[in-house]
Amino acid sequence: MDRPRITGLGNRSLILILIAISFFNCKEKEQQNLKNEPDDLAVVEPEEVHEFGFNLNDYVVKRDTVRNGDTFGDILERNKLGYPKIFNIVQKAKDTFDIARGLQVGKPYTLLCSKDSLQEPKCFIYQPTLEEYVVINFQDSIHAYTSRKPITYIEKTATGVIKTNISEALDEQGLSLRLAYKMADEIYAWTIDFNRLQKGDKFKVIYTDKYIDDSIYAGVYNVKAAYFLHNNEPFYAFQFETDSLKHIKDYFSEDAKNLRRAFLKAPVQFSRISSRYNLRRRIAYYGNKIRPHKGTDFAAPVGTPIMATANGTVTKASYTSGNGNYVKIRHNATYETQYLHMQKRKVKVGQFVKQGDVIGWVGMTGNTAGPHVCYRFWKNGRQVDPLREKLPEAEPISESLKAKFFDFIKPIKKQLDSIPFKEIKEERLEDKNLENNLISQIK
Repeated sequence: MDRPRITGLGNRSLILILIAISFFNCKEKEQQNLKNEPDDLAVVEPEEVHEFGFNLNDYVVKRDTVRNGDTFGDILERNKLGYPKIFNIVQKAKDTFDIARGLQVGKPYTLLCSKDSLQEPKCFIYQPTLEEYVVINFQDSIHAYTSRKPITYIEKTATGVIKTNISEALDEQGLSLRLAYKMADEIYAWTIDFNRLQKGDKFKVIYTDKYIDDSIYAGVYNVKAAYFLHNNEPFYAFQFETDSLKHIKDYFSEDAKNLRRAFLKAPVQFSRISSRYNLRRRIAYYGNKIRPHKGTDFAAPVGTPIMATANGTVTKASYTSGNGNYVKIRHNATYETQYLHMQKRKVKVGQFVKQGDVIGWVGMTGNTAGPHVCYRFWKNGRQVDPLREKLPEAEPISESLKAKFFDFIKPIKKQLDSIPFKEIKEERLEDKNLENNLISQIK
């Protein structure tokens, strides 16, 4: 055999030997790695996601909201469920939930569907509110029920210093403006005029936030206690239950005086007075003639809730061309109130309402030029100006409960007093001007 051929065979043999050595080295390393690994490899299972009492990993989950014109049947037909089965579901579930009338446009629903190519609906879940939901389960037998999501309450504290108003003081800290409504309308409505707060006024509040399913913020649930320093005068407020059977609670000062009056100052929250009670009002439209205005007009957007200003019984809930939709309430032998120009009434004649209950919504029905509620007030059968009346106080704490009240507020007052004010420092104007001048010189 000649030399070139022998040399070629030698080179090929060398390459084969090198490949074999590399293969055996790889196998050896692979076996070594297997020896180092544990015998039982951990299998990572997908994390379970539970909602509405179901493990959502077991289904294909489809979420949507009820559209205009949607029916229960339309929704299921869009998701490939046949009409005979839909009819059967409606018939068996109607005693628990009126599917035909119960769905509201814009409300969310969830479909739990099979995890296969068909993705056939197995369960329909409708949420009329953030907390409440309706389950119509038809994956085996058909059954329907209502339930509520778990609620969590978390106590928090907040402080603020007034620069212009309380809303700004809360907003710049990212706090709920509901705290402002509660302090202005529910706690200090008759003690502090929130339209006349002074720069430098301070407040502290102990309140409870509400969460649904530990993750959905549902707003401020309750205010436990508050402290307001207004015009260098301190105002404490403590919530205390005066009737454990009816669960009646009110806010009281540190010396057990009720901070509330028998009547709210206004039937709508955070509105403005557009026209006051005036018996000598002249109107240009009527030739500048005197046309007495025996009500107080509170301007507010259409749809704003109108509240009963005190406990009482509805004596009228009707419509006239002048008043529009209106409600009249008798509170006792002395006082009556009336609420005009409603978009819609919520109460009926004979119904008992409590202070703060929604009785209708602001509208423009009847003789009116803009959205407002005309609030009328009777004392001994004669219409009077409620803003000039010395109205009665709400029920005081009974003597038998005073000792309990003072024991109850003692630790809460200590907690309030120990909360430091979180003052927001304002940049001095002189320093800012000096800084701007220096920047200009450098440029």
